Parts: sequence; structure tokens; C-alpha cells
Amino acid sequence: MKSIILPTDFSENSINAIRYALHLFKDYKCTFYLLHTFTPTAYHSGKAFHNFTALELVHATRDVAVEKIKELRDTLKTEFKNPKHRLKWVVDFNLLISKIRSLVKEKNIDLIIMGTQGATGAREIFLGTQTMYTIKKVNRPVLAVPSGYVYKKPEEVLFATDYKILREEELLFLEFFTRLHSSRLHVLNVYTENLDEQQRANRKRLSEFLKDKEAVFHITEGKDIPEAIENFQKENNIDLIIMVHKKHGFFENILFKPVINELVYHTNTPFMVIPVREKKEGE
Repeated sequence: MKSIILPTDFSENSINAIRYALHLFKDYKCTFYLLHTFTPTAYHSGKAFHNFTALELVHATRDVAVEKIKELRDTLKTEFKNPKHRLKWVVDFNLLISKIRSLVKEKNIDLIIMGTQGATGAREIFLGTQTMYTIKKVNRPVLAVPSGYVYKKPEEVLFATDYKILREEELLFLEFFTRLHSSRLHVLNVYTENLDEQQRANRKRLSEFLKDKEAVFHITEGKDIPEAIENFQKENNIDLIIMVHKKHGFFENILFKPVINELVYHTNTPFMVIPVREKKEGE
């Protein structure tokens, strides 16, 4: 059984991502944790709360959030009617990332699925601040669902890699997500320079691991890696993109450059990031 966190601020964007998650895992036993965090001063500025003490404001804000999250849970149960799914809720006076990190440790979480605001132009940022921060600070895979994305069975899955990192955990994760919906896996390397000995060994290992599975290996040249991935995604009707994130690695070089210096590409496709786990992590 998978344990999955579904953060929500009750926006249409976050609820759309929750529905995506319930569709994606419809045939798999899962425990989903609907998570809402709040800070009262940011949550309410109405006159009705001006005369509250700090403690009263926390309780009042929490009561409102609890009612909303219970209503959301009941709506989802009625809509999906899936006996394989357990829907639990968590409301906490906390920062989102801090609460996610504590839940990861407490509940042995496998995955976080969250909505992200889509970009309006072809060269704008596609990951929201909270999503990017979760990817960087939480040592679990994160699946970002673009705003307004209508669920589609992920028949074509893209794994974009530079072959510098390939561990058992990533291999098993790729296998699970391609097996989940009998997806075809595309492995894409954007050619910028010759592969070194370690990269060639990882490519061979991946090829051997996937030899009995429906997988297609691709290579393309281009100095603009984000653009190459985006073009490949469009040309091959990719339904889900997967990458590995390591500090100062391939993924981080693409997405975490200063916004002022370089705006990164956006995608309208769900995007999963698998972290390279640190040996010591204060989750």
C-alpha cells in the first residue's frame, strides 16, 4: 500500500491535483493524507477576527479549515467510491514544508502529489514556489500536476536523464510507474557532450534492466536542454515526465537557476521528480 500526501489550500488547482492522484492510483491500494496548513495572520484578515486573541485566532482558523477539509474528503469519497482508497485528513498550524517533512517521517510517506500554477508563455516558470521548495527540501518523490490538467491515463512516460545517477531506487520507481498503467517508457538523453565511463555503465545497466519491458531509448542534440525535453514531449505525446534530482545536478541546473538570469521552460504535462536521497536528512 502506498502512502501519499495531497496538500491543499482548497483552491481549484490543488483539488484538481487531488483528483488526478485518485484517478492515477484507482486500481492500487493507497492511503491518502489530505493536508492543509495555515498561519492565522495570513489566513484571515476579516474584521470578524480582529478582536480575537492569538490563541483564539488559531482555534477559529483551524475550525474553519477542518470543516472545509472534511467536506472535501466526503465529496471525494462520494465522487470516486473506491474501496481501495483510504482518505485521511490533517490540518495543522504550521508551514507547509515543515508539516510535510514531519508527516514523511511519521507516516512513512512514499510520494507527494501537488498542483502547480501553469505558465502563460512558452518560456515561463511552470513550477510554483511551494512545489519547487518541496522538491528541494523534502526527501521524497514529488509529482507536480499543472493547473487545469485533465486526467489522462499515462500511456507514454518520459524519463529524461544524463545517466550520471542511476540507483536501485530510481530503477524500481520507474518500473512501478510504467507497470501501474502498462505505460511505454521513453528514455531521453539530451546530447551535450560525450558520455564518460560512469554514464556509459549506467546506460548499459538501465538498458539491461528494461530489456524485458516496453522501453525506447532516444538521444537528441541541443544546448538548450529544457527546450529539447519540451519538444520531445510534444512530438511524442508524453503524458508524464520523470527526472532525478540531485543537488547541483542535471535537474537542478535546469529548474533552479535564478529567475532573473534565466526563466525556465514550462510544461502542461504532469512532472515527477525523484530525489537522490541524502544519507542524513532531517525529515
